[in-house]
Amino acid sequence: MKEGKLIIFAAPSGSGKSTIINYIMDVFNGEDSEDESLNEEEGSSKLCFSISATSRAPRGTEKNGVEYFFLTPEEFRQRIANNEFLEYEEVYTDKFYGTLKSQVDKQLSEGDNVVFDVDVHGAMNIKQAYGKRALSIFIQPPSIEELRRRLEGRGTDAPEVIEQRIARAEYELSFADKFDEVVVNDNLEVAQVEVESIIEDFLDE
Repeated sequence: MKEGKLIIFAAPSGSGKSTIINYIMDVFNGEDSEDESLNEEEGSSKLCFSISATSRAPRGTEKNGVEYFFLTPEEFRQRIANNEFLEYEEVYTDKFYGTLKSQVDKQLSEGDNVVFDVDVHGAMNIKQAYGKRALSIFIQPPSIEELRRRLEGRGTDAPEVIEQRIARAEYELSFADKFDEVVVNDNLEVAQVEVESIIEDFLDE
């Protein structure tokens, strides 16, 4: 079986990254996708998300090893000390999220093409670890002004939160040139097709 590849997405909040990722997952994993014509030797164009680790408790019907690997904060810190993460972030005190290298390698060895939705630093760490086996895509808003309009239009964040997101976006945009591909999401449908084409070419290499 041909080993899978990695597709890494990063973007400032409000860039439309999640919408584009959902579109891509539907296109490549849909019933009418062309990968039925591919056998195991040729590889599959199906995509699957990496299964992250977290130190938060399971919610609802979440199961360990399905939605996440659930670790205690102490276990998470021990794995950080053991250098087992490709990337991780402590979102709040004792609230960690991260990507275990062993899990990614397991998915790749099973022929999965693994999709990542991470911050810019996580994206660069994963890209550095896997080199040409990984494709990094940065989804960029047309402008900071447009990003502000989108965030305000959501109606979900207080003004000070929006300002924090804008400041972080300006910081994240400074890393765009570190990515393999930069897609400007000015028109969502155009951006979706562009990303689809980029991934198709990458998987065909």
